[in-house]
Amino acid sequence: MIKKAAFPELREQAIALRRAGRSRREIKELLGINSGEILNEALKGEPPQPWNVRPNAKDTERAKARELRLRGMNYNQIASELDVSRSSVSLWVRDLPRPEPLSYEECRRRAAEGVRRYWAAERPVREAQRQAARAAAAAQIGPLNEREILIAGAIAYWCEGAKNKPYRRGDQVIFMNSDPALIRFYLRFLAVAGIERDRLRCRVQIHESADAEAAQQFWLDVTGLDAAQFRRPALKRHNPKTVRKNTGDDYHGCLRIDVLRGTSLYRKIEGWAAAAMSAGETAIRLTGAYSEPGIALPGEDSNLGRRDQNP
Repeated sequence: MIKKAAFPELREQAIALRRAGRSRREIKELLGINSGEILNEALKGEPPQPWNVRPNAKDTERAKARELRLRGMNYNQIASELDVSRSSVSLWVRDLPRPEPLSYEECRRRAAEGVRRYWAAERPVREAQRQAARAAAAAQIGPLNEREILIAGAIAYWCEGAKNKPYRRGDQVIFMNSDPALIRFYLRFLAVAGIERDRLRCRVQIHESADAEAAQQFWLDVTGLDAAQFRRPALKRHNPKTVRKNTGDDYHGCLRIDVLRGTSLYRKIEGWAAAAMSAGETAIRLTGAYSEPGIALPGEDSNLGRRDQNP
């Protein structure tokens, strides 16, 4: 051990040992220094030799943070990018000049880019959840028997088909929709109901700006019917002021399906739908919900409950 000396001499000795590559612990032992504070004063301003510097686990993040700061990012953005705390970012970059305020256009661009990155990661997750829920629900239903097809088909018709009104009775079976899957199910419903396919007549209804011929062929393929059963497409006049999203190759318009001599079928559908909806009426009455006067229950609207008012 070196004999203790006055502080100026002690400092000279400590610096000499430091430059010789000694560690802080070795310097304290050789010079008999018991206080870390004294050692700090003795070595003040004297950097350690490179081989005595321990690697810092955050050196990479610190260098990246300084690079991002020089590129104009704020503390929150850097902390989010590197997954570190805001206080760490402050310690690493506070000696750097503050970036110039961003323009409105740049702020908008960065916000849009952040939204794009978020949805790029979030959309596959949500789609997987959606597909899993759909698969589980489909497995819960399973194959339908003919009775269930009649029930579901009657309700589908009551939602999307033509119905009698108190001021007009037609008893016509007319169904129109743009969903190919629902059209196929409706054709299956008609088959179960005993309707021959040659009693069906179809008409494509589509905007005049679309490809009516391609739409006609699309619905021919969906239904599997003969071309002779398709009437001339009904074209809707295009309004240039309207911003429409149902455009492009995936737009095929709507398909209207008429059943010839369908009076008997219409009355059956009316009965099937009324029977199916009466389950909801029974549930409401049992629970007491919607029991206030003046609230119409399912089956009591102008389509069902008031038919007998206009014989």
